[in-house]
Amino acid sequence: MSSSSSKLSAFPHSAFSSALRALFAALLAALAAACAPEPVPADPALWEVTGPDGERGWLFGTVHSLERPARWRTAEVDRALSRADTVVVEIADLADGSGMADTFARLSRTPGQPPLSRRLRPELRPRLAQVLADTGLSDDGFPDTETWGAALTLAQAGGGDLKAKYGIDRAVIEVAGSRRIVELEGVAGQLAIFDTLPEAEQRDLLAAIVSDAGALETESGGLADAWLAGDMERIERETNRGLLADPELRDALYVKRNEAWKGRIVALLLSGARPFVAVGAAHMAGPEGLPALLEAAGYRVRRVD
Repeated sequence: MSSSSSKLSAFPHSAFSSALRALFAALLAALAAACAPEPVPADPALWEVTGPDGERGWLFGTVHSLERPARWRTAEVDRALSRADTVVVEIADLADGSGMADTFARLSRTPGQPPLSRRLRPELRPRLAQVLADTGLSDDGFPDTETWGAALTLAQAGGGDLKAKYGIDRAVIEVAGSRRIVELEGVAGQLAIFDTLPEAEQRDLLAAIVSDAGALETESGGLADAWLAGDMERIERETNRGLLADPELRDALYVKRNEAWKGRIVALLLSGARPFVAVGAAHMAGPEGLPALLEAAGYRVRRVD
């Protein structure tokens, strides 16, 4: 893996969207506050999936946080929801902040960790000192926290008022009604991805967050604009940058997850569950996205919105 400072200084917040932002948004959801502003119009991407024996489902790309609420329920989306029997999301209980915190504490704890400055290259240590000063944390305040956990803690401390309550995953769950809700990973599953990263990868994650500590405040900007317009080509470009351009992290945080999710979705289709799958829009993009993977598995996948 390249560890050049130029790579990290160019790190865009959108690179987190597919692999990390669901976790950050879930962990910080309780921080969102204030009255909702006027919703913005949206035309997000939706696909219909059909199989040779009458299997049917839908793929709906989401964003996990937005600066403003969005009018995401287009006519096609409502039609798909009305026909679906099961709603499938990355994390089902986004409101369980204490449960998320407990899982995080359990997985991220390993005593005897060095100060954060010793887990970074020397040229990033002045930037770390500034981030720590801004967040009220200390260099030696993570003696029992693994590097990935320290990275997420810094992201949380610097995240401000993340508008997770405007996230579309949460909105889909809220309108699911009596439909069964299935989660593809859950909090423990997503955190386990970070927990099993090699230390070198964890330190690259820490370095990226230190280099751009404010990058996780919201999915505003390029990715959110692309999602609002249903522009999958732009979403694919956005999610091929930054850390996800690194082969090891891309494999762990994107490719392997999509492959695992494909297997779960196929099983649901075969069972007749008629799933409405609502996951981060980046997971729908390009040749490694869910529409392409399901099409390669023999399903007809047609974009309907």
